[in-house]
Amino acid sequence: MITKADLLKFSITKFTQCGSKQVTLDEIANTLGISKKTIYTFFNNKEELVTSSLDSLLNEYREDINSVVTENSNDPILCVVLIYEKGFEYLKYFKPSFIFGLKKYYPKAHTLFEEFIEKLSKKSYKLFKKAQESGHIKKDVNIELIVKIYFLRIDKLVFKENNLFEFYSKKELFKHLVTYNLKGIITPNYSNSYFE
Repeated sequence: MITKADLLKFSITKFTQCGSKQVTLDEIANTLGISKKTIYTFFNNKEELVTSSLDSLLNEYREDINSVVTENSNDPILCVVLIYEKGFEYLKYFKPSFIFGLKKYYPKAHTLFEEFIEKLSKKSYKLFKKAQESGHIKKDVNIELIVKIYFLRIDKLVFKENNLFEFYSKKELFKHLVTYNLKGIITPNYSNSYFE
């Protein structure tokens, strides 16, 4: 018998890879070897399944982020780098059609995603601010602007058709979008192997 957790895990994989609108409940049921009725024992409709599966994925990412921050709390810049690194691991699974489908067809799930991104940007802001206050980020850097530019850039470069994950490796993208940009704002007295 399939569990709710198994259903969520399978569903989010299908939705993120194929687009939430394109994947049908019949397809999910057939692939898992269950009846569509079984899906309805867990969820009232497809929107609930899309929202819950996205929530499950975002909670997994949130736990990863919290773990990273806890383990490296004495180095806020490293926390930011590791959060972005974790983010890249998750982003490579998101096809643009998934994000567009959320916005157009599943408003609850889209709101959940937008709220998550907003909280993530606030967490990044606090870490950058802490690093600036400890003298590891140049004093004249506008932290709020840095965070906004970063998230805007990721949205424009990663969540579009023909996105950069289709053309470049995750490692190369990470280096250019994160590491090189952070090198420009950190002070010479900050040292970490990510920036060598």
